[in-house]
Amino acid sequence: MAISDASPPAGLSNSIDAHIEFSFKGKTYALTSTLDLDRLLAQHDSFPALHAILAKEHGIDTYSYLYEVMQETEIEFQNAQGIAAGFLIDGKFDPEAFAANWRDNKIAALLQPIATSELGITDLNQIRDSRMH
Repeated sequence: MAISDASPPAGLSNSIDAHIEFSFKGKTYALTSTLDLDRLLAQHDSFPALHAILAKEHGIDTYSYLYEVMQETEIEFQNAQGIAAGFLIDGKFDPEAFAANWRDNKIAALLQPIATSELGITDLNQIRDSRMH
């Protein structure tokens, strides 16, 4: 997956809806959460376990049999916003590739003012893109 040209426009954050449905002891559980991907990556060094996040948001103990059953079910994703949309294909989200891209964009944003003031480079993405072609 190519690096996004920029961070999402102001006001547009990276988020995605995560849904999981499973049964345990005759009861069906359908859990849905909107995940703020920017907040998750800002708080963790790597992408956190999404099953654990969904469990905590819905009051499921991560040391329970209910959670073990939940972990056996694949999470479905939809409604990705920001650069996350480029990492959602047919309901499958690539969190590792998104996280790498997110970090690259954060680093570029930190380096851009230095590149502009010290080297006169106004857009690091143009240099990166020209080297990729």
